[in-house]
Amino acid sequence: MKLKTALSAAITLAGVTAGGQALAADPMCGANTGEAASGDPILVGGIHGNAAPGDFSAATDAAKAYFDCVNANGGINGRPIEYIIENDQWNPELAAQAAAKLVNDTDTVALVANGSFIEMAVNAGTYAEADIMVMASACAISECFESSNIVSTNQGPLPSNLGAVMYAREELGAENIACIGLNIPNNGIWSCEAAINYMEENGGTGSMALINPGAPDVNSALLEAVSSGADTILINQPAGLALAILKAAEEQDLRDAFNWIAPTPLYDLSIPDQVGEYWHGDVYVNAELAPFQVNGPDAQNWIAVMDAYARPEDPRDTFAQAGYLSAKFFTEMMLEMDPADVDDRAKVADAIRAIKGKTSDLMCGPYYVGDADFHMPNHAGYMVKIIEGGYEIVRDCYEYDSSYFDPHLKLEAEMGLQ
Repeated sequence: MKLKTALSAAITLAGVTAGGQALAADPMCGANTGEAASGDPILVGGIHGNAAPGDFSAATDAAKAYFDCVNANGGINGRPIEYIIENDQWNPELAAQAAAKLVNDTDTVALVANGSFIEMAVNAGTYAEADIMVMASACAISECFESSNIVSTNQGPLPSNLGAVMYAREELGAENIACIGLNIPNNGIWSCEAAINYMEENGGTGSMALINPGAPDVNSALLEAVSSGADTILINQPAGLALAILKAAEEQDLRDAFNWIAPTPLYDLSIPDQVGEYWHGDVYVNAELAPFQVNGPDAQNWIAVMDAYARPEDPRDTFAQAGYLSAKFFTEMMLEMDPADVDDRAKVADAIRAIKGKTSDLMCGPYYVGDADFHMPNHAGYMVKIIEGGYEIVRDCYEYDSSYFDPHLKLEAEMGLQ
């Protein structure tokens, strides 16, 4: 879900003031010529979901800001990027229509910064059939990571769960985890199963308790997890439901009876105040992109781009970081192409597949694509702990250890990235 970062909260991070203003230099984008692009536009698409049950538009917001910055700084060899954004409204029919418009009815050369549960499940086959590449940014389902034509800068729930469980086993003594997930096969079940498999591969055990997203009963799911014999509760939920679970656990005074861990949705500057003093120091969260206080050059440039080209209300959150990265990597790739080829969808697709070794202080490892039926370049992250006023980093960049990543590691070795 799109996480509304509370930049107005009483917290100041290095490089970002409490009001969200950047303390960085002017934004650096594309060729950075300072000259506005003109001429025939290069068409690029993007699809997000924005309706009940959530808003995933932060990634396309950030990509649009970056492309606007690129267009103000020379474009792609002088030509502007026209970024066409569609909203699937969490409706499969509208998701199919959005992809058909972008893929079949316009000359889009690629899609960038997509973020949705619905559209990736509906459209993965469409993208493969048309051989158009999608450099996504807000993926949360298996089809996004197990398809030939979609690659994302964000991790999604499976790696982020694995990072949280790995930390709990190694640092908190976890032996038996209970994963509270959404009752969606390609989301909650898929990602909870990976966490349970990891525990079993390492001499532990696990179980899952599932919540119906249409009629969520957090108390029943919490009771099932608590009665499972687990020593660790993995809250594999979007932020709103995760907060409801923590509130229910507080009412039963369960804090000290379990380790409490979660994937990235609980990394949001509004969360520490919302969970309250009861939970400060006792909830550990995996961060799939760099925590804000790391504040490297890309992190500072992301904020500068957002402040200069995005709307004030556009979130500065993990999905926005991912959207910025996807747009940045896409732009760099386009600038490396022969200018005569940038309107050719097939040649752009080949150039995207050839991306490898892209680095950023926002990611722990290199970004790459490759020619495979699966894509998950981001499988390392940070671990943070919720404290009063923010988050404390308790483990810097670390690779997640799971047999799920064996094919990815093999591909990386073949590409010379290890």
